Amino acid sequence: MKTADIAQRYLDYFEKNDHTIVPSASLVSDDPSILFTIAGMVPFIPYLTGVVPAPYPRAADVQKCIRTNDIEEVGKTARHGTFFQMMGNWSFGDYFKEGAISYAWELLTSAESDGGLGFAERDLWVTVYEDDDEAVALWQKVAGLPASRIQRLGREDNYWTTGQPGPAGPCSEIYFDRGPKYGRDGGPVADDNRFTEIWNLVFMQYAINNVRSKVDFDVVGELPKKNIDTGMGLERVAFIKQGVENMYEIDQVRPVLDRAVELSGRKYGAVHEDDVRFRVIADHVRSSLMLLSDGVTPSNEGRGYILRRLMRRSVRSMRLLGVEGATFPELFTASRDAMKDAYPIVSDDWSRIAPYAYAEEETFLRTLASGSTILDLAVSQTKDAGGSAITGSEAFLLHDTYGFPVDLTLEVAEEAGLTVDRAAFDALMQEQRQRAKDDAKSRRRAIADHTVYRDFRALGETVFTGYTDLQTPSTILGVLVDGVSVDRAREGQIAEVILAETALYAESGGQVADKGVIVGPGYELDVIDVQKPVPGLVSHTVEVKIGEVAAGQPATSVVDAANRRAARQAHSATHLVHAALRDTLGRSATQSGSLNRAGYLRFDFSWGQALSPETRSEIEEIANNAVRDNLEVTTRVLSLDEAKEAGAMALFGEKYGQTVRMVDIGGPWSRELCAGTHVGSSSEVGLINLVGESSVGASNRRVEALVGLDAFRELAAERAIVSQLTGSLKTPRDQLPAKIAELAASLKAAEKKIAAFESRALADRLPQLVDSAVAAGSVRVVAQSLGTAATADDVRSLALQVRDRLGSEPAVAALGALVGDRVAVVVATNDAARARGIKAGALAKAAAAALGGGGGGRDDVAQGGGTDAAALPGALDAIVAAVRTTAA
Repeated sequence: MKTADIAQRYLDYFEKNDHTIVPSASLVSDDPSILFTIAGMVPFIPYLTGVVPAPYPRAADVQKCIRTNDIEEVGKTARHGTFFQMMGNWSFGDYFKEGAISYAWELLTSAESDGGLGFAERDLWVTVYEDDDEAVALWQKVAGLPASRIQRLGREDNYWTTGQPGPAGPCSEIYFDRGPKYGRDGGPVADDNRFTEIWNLVFMQYAINNVRSKVDFDVVGELPKKNIDTGMGLERVAFIKQGVENMYEIDQVRPVLDRAVELSGRKYGAVHEDDVRFRVIADHVRSSLMLLSDGVTPSNEGRGYILRRLMRRSVRSMRLLGVEGATFPELFTASRDAMKDAYPIVSDDWSRIAPYAYAEEETFLRTLASGSTILDLAVSQTKDAGGSAITGSEAFLLHDTYGFPVDLTLEVAEEAGLTVDRAAFDALMQEQRQRAKDDAKSRRRAIADHTVYRDFRALGETVFTGYTDLQTPSTILGVLVDGVSVDRAREGQIAEVILAETALYAESGGQVADKGVIVGPGYELDVIDVQKPVPGLVSHTVEVKIGEVAAGQPATSVVDAANRRAARQAHSATHLVHAALRDTLGRSATQSGSLNRAGYLRFDFSWGQALSPETRSEIEEIANNAVRDNLEVTTRVLSLDEAKEAGAMALFGEKYGQTVRMVDIGGPWSRELCAGTHVGSSSEVGLINLVGESSVGASNRRVEALVGLDAFRELAAERAIVSQLTGSLKTPRDQLPAKIAELAASLKAAEKKIAAFESRALADRLPQLVDSAVAAGSVRVVAQSLGTAATADDVRSLALQVRDRLGSEPAVAALGALVGDRVAVVVATNDAARARGIKAGALAKAAAAALGGGGGGRDDVAQGGGTDAAALPGALDAIVAAVRTTAA
């Protein structure tokens, strides 16, 4: 049974049983405390907790998930994967335990010919919470399970909570017995490898408080509405139904593994370590493909960092399998073909996805090459110093700064006859992880408990009137201070205010929140921010300027009209620039992020190379021509399907309901789904001035523009600069570029002459420097300051000449000079000196230590430096002393 067929059977069954079929939410979570949708229940949390009223009494879905907590276990077990799909059925105050158990048992055990999954009843076991006698009785009544196949477990295993005060309840899990080949008998409590969990039923029936840990909390009563939250792992069911050993061998994953086998020339199933690597590759490539399809792109932070880590682990695993060249064009194509039936977007959007994957692999392969050079130097220095291990700090630097995997460091070190101080490396890694955890905890603490908004959201959605009105009378529904609902906020306090209606725009879709005030009888509030903490509810962060504000009072939201006008101009200009980019570069140049505020726009788009000045000018001209043409701007509210049929662009990173707002500028020329505020016609935008274009990652570019009066002021400032230059240089405007180029060439030629003069002046000092040699034991040493030098290369050249003039007896030349704002010291040794154990690298380090800097190099010539010019005489004396000590 194909994986996609299992998912469809699941949805068909629950649709037949009156469940609303809900499409999968994005892998990018709406919850600000988590990066990804890590479980099937995440999109339903607002309904399960009662913060947002559920739009349907019962639902079913197949939800895409990403979880990286157990990334090190991927490939080692049958069930750990980063990307997985969770089939779920949900009841929001409708059916409860008996219904959930009945549905699960019927679907699992019904014959395949009847639309079921065809599991044999004898192979199924269940676990329940230790005190849940009701669940035990229902399993016996509904499924006819004997008591011997129902096992009781404690809170650690069979009780669900959010980790915060609120709803909670016992769980019941269904397990499949894979047979004696996979472990000992005795049910899930005896062996969870042989007995594989396939379905978890959560009976959300209690309210808890005083949460001290996952297993330590107080149950304070039953919920007025009891919910059902279930999840069945699609990959786990698939590998059982397909008769394979693990999730990496199912039809949606195995093609990537097989392609990796072909590319490496190694056999799957022969060597355990190789098998783990093949599975890691298959899992991580599929996970990366799905993240890219949901708009995540590689970067050094947040979601992008997780994606980059997955992709680089894949490259590393291929390297450890003996493949050092690029493999993503083969591996990602195999994953696309395996996943496109279930997720057509991976094929439809391939022209956007593939360049990110290929560019990331190319970048990491270059990183591996540069990291190898740095590692080779560390190996050489360790051996020269007589050491046997590369330090943990060096290994951590390679890993953390250059992205060089530690296992490759171990491999290279072993080939060189060295070890790595792994304990020190692991300690540094643990420190980094702890900092990350502390940072994550601080971020979670900064986020208010969303259940505080439940009562306000239960009153209905906040009505936004700002599309047509800049002032709206309303009523204050609630006041919060420090995330806690209070009766009032007083003058000087920062608070959150919830209104029934508001004219103030809440930040979303790249458009920043409105500025403005909220006023009422005896009080005035300065609006600092406007956000949507939960879907459908708008919260205003305010500073109480005058009086005090309390729930129930009348309030009028007042928008700063000038700021809103400029923000509308910027947001409409973003749409115009997007359309102009697609006109110029093609349909693959799609938006991947934006920011719009009064007078300014920032627009990120998928593209693999810098835009030429001519292309930038063309984009700017197309956008401004659209302004000139006074195109009509219209908005329509319609269903998501209708909007897509009309050709509206749905942008990555945006979440859309079943009803959407479509914004047209000039009809279909610019047609996007957008909830932002816009001008009435394109001429109101004024002027668009592209002021910057840059890279924001592999295959991603950013343009920045000023809009309206801000664009005019920028052009006026440039005009003033041009006027000053024409006056100062006495050159007509159209001849300025040639005149400036001429002056730059003259300046460069003069600098070359000066440098040549300084070099000759230094060379003229050669006899004097040779004559200054002193005896340091049996070694002749020249240790002199040159004053200033044009470049460090000049100092190096002269040091080598001095060394050669000193003859074949043991000799060292050490010269220092101020080069710009830094001191450079170059040390050169001849063969006879090196035979006495005198090495230039060690002497350069000694000098650099005195200068407050660093240094090193080869035994025959090395360089050090620092910023403390006054310490140069002492640094040179340190070299002489070191030579004397070594030569003694």
